[in-house]
Parts: sequence; C-alpha cells; structure tokens
Amino acid sequence: MTIEYKNLKDPSHISGFLKETLKSYTKTNSSGMTAIWDNWNDAVGEKIAENAQPAAFKGETLLVYVSSSTWMQHLSFLKNDIIDKINESLEEKSVKDIKFKIGNIQS
Repeated sequence: MTIEYKNLKDPSHISGFLKETLKSYTKTNSSGMTAIWDNWNDAVGEKIAENAQPAAFKGETLLVYVSSSTWMQHLSFLKNDIIDKINESLEEKSVKDIKFKIGNIQS
C-alpha cells in the first residue's frame, strides 16, 4: 500500500490520515465509523462537538469520549436524541446505543 502525501510542510489534522488508513486496513463495516466521524459535528452541533467526539463503533454501539463527568451526565440525558440525529445524518439506523466515557477530545 502506498500513501500519497500532499505537502509535508502544510500541517494537517491526524484524523484525516487516520480516516484514510482505516479505510485501507479495516473491514467494510468500519465504514460506519468513518461516516459517523464525517457527520458528527453537523449531527450534534458545535457545542456538543467541542466536548464530545466519537471514538469507536462496535456492532450497533458507539463509544463517545467526553471532556468531563458533567458532560457525560448531560449527554446521557440527550442520548436518544443524539442517536436519532446520527442515524438521520447517516440515512440509516446504524447506531442503537451510545456509551460515554471521559477521554481525550480531538476537535
């Protein structure tokens, strides 16, 4: 596998590289995670996206890292709405559950 680098002098976020790498090395069902990453900010809104980011997708469960326990509690109340918005943005019902965990947020 060869990876083309556009311009090594221009900084870019690692998520772009990771998305391309995941597409190359993982099974086709991981394309759901890539789609979730691509649609996350629009689906949940700017304020939530600043404090919560998707981290993994296994089966029908999405793991989301949050910035604090306060955000974890707040988002647990919004979980069903978030699931609906994500599935609407994906145009399919891929996500059935969300688990929130305090972790490193990359926005």
